[in-house]
Amino acid sequence: MGLYKKLFKQTAIYGLATVLPRMFSFLLVPLYTNLLPKAEYGKVSIIFAWMIFFNVILAYGMETAFFRFYNSEDNKKSVIETSMISIFWTTISFLFIALLFRSTLADWSGIDSQYITYTIWILALDALVIIPFSKLRALQKPMVYAMIKIGNVLVNLILSVLFLLYFPILVKESPDGFVSSLFIDNFEIGYIFLANIIASLLTFVILSPDYVFLRWKFDLILWKKMLRYGLPIMVAGIAFAINEQFDKILLAKLLPAKIAEAEVGVYSACYKLGLFMVLYRTAYTLGIEPFFFSHASDKNAPQTYATVTKYFVIFGSLIMLSVIVFADLFKFLMIRDSSYWVAMKVVPLIILANFCLGIYTNLSVWYKLIDKTYIGAYISIAGAVITLALNFLLIPTMSYYGSAIATLAAYGSMMAISYFLGNKYYPIPYDFRKIGSYMGLSIFFSVISFYKFRENYFVGIALLLAFMYFIYHNEKETLLKIANRKKE
Repeated sequence: MGLYKKLFKQTAIYGLATVLPRMFSFLLVPLYTNLLPKAEYGKVSIIFAWMIFFNVILAYGMETAFFRFYNSEDNKKSVIETSMISIFWTTISFLFIALLFRSTLADWSGIDSQYITYTIWILALDALVIIPFSKLRALQKPMVYAMIKIGNVLVNLILSVLFLLYFPILVKESPDGFVSSLFIDNFEIGYIFLANIIASLLTFVILSPDYVFLRWKFDLILWKKMLRYGLPIMVAGIAFAINEQFDKILLAKLLPAKIAEAEVGVYSACYKLGLFMVLYRTAYTLGIEPFFFSHASDKNAPQTYATVTKYFVIFGSLIMLSVIVFADLFKFLMIRDSSYWVAMKVVPLIILANFCLGIYTNLSVWYKLIDKTYIGAYISIAGAVITLALNFLLIPTMSYYGSAIATLAAYGSMMAISYFLGNKYYPIPYDFRKIGSYMGLSIFFSVISFYKFRENYFVGIALLLAFMYFIYHNEKETLLKIANRKKE
């Protein structure tokens, strides 16, 4: 039980580092949707979608490779130095080339050159802190990691509120004041990116001692091994980015120009209601990856992974049902402009899709442990093919609802493929009967609550309580053991 307690503690702290920043970002959603027309919010969403792709490319699997080799190599300092030097020079090269060709990128993407410049700087600054953050996780310093992550988003939030809310008020009250001389009218999107740049720059400054005190000793042989391990992860990451973000880009391309950006805007806003499952999945992933690698040599590792996966599904099923029952309350908190609510019907699909992705993360441990990361790339590519095919097929007739269906189909397929291949290469004794019963009952209750008794909270809460009793009934023995240990 001590093993799981340690995992839970680390996941809780990483969860804090994920939940609080995301919650701060959450506060920006009503700010953006109140101040920006749907088309303008759609434009911001499209730019952020492209940023996800370049984040993956600039990391090129080095983060996962870092954890793999940090746990397997005797010379851990060499792993840190080699990965940091690699990321540093590839990032500097990207920065130089991208700034040189920013006008070409602007013409190709249809995005204003000024926003392209801001995006390039954000991408570069974020790439430079990939290994310093990974180092904190490897050294098991989750509190330091959490403080820096939270600080980054807090700065972004404060600056966004200042730029978008308070500066216009100050300018109106004092047209000849100091703020008026700095303020640019109709520059809302620019201020969103400027806040991001400043936050990313401060984060880099805080972590820059890792570069200042680096020995800059590069191990070419180790680097080649890390690249061989990491590049398939990058391919998988690109495929994941397609699954996660390309729907917004395709909506802008496949729908009529006069409605495209507005449709992206309402879809992106309601997509944010899936945040609670994203938070759970992301926090868990941050804690579980170092855990999986550090316990790979244990003889009971397969049983440990099976147990961890079962409890992930239990908590995930409860979160999914809770969010779907109360989705129409959350929309009042997050999306104050009711014109965005037209896309609420995608929320259950997006939450279930992210749940499937979280289960896939658990199931995918096998190909990382046996150094067959290329299989993960193949699975992600299969998901990307499904995403692209269904988006091209469904968007012209179903708009963003087709995109939500495509996302669910892609992640569900990836989950199933990983499960069947894992049984072949690295059998893990999952309790499939219990996992299936928790997930199946949660989906069934969610469908009843959202599609039959939507906003009827008597029914919704009753279903939630029934599901909680189902968990207690099945896991009573374990829960009682935990309670008794706490008493002791």
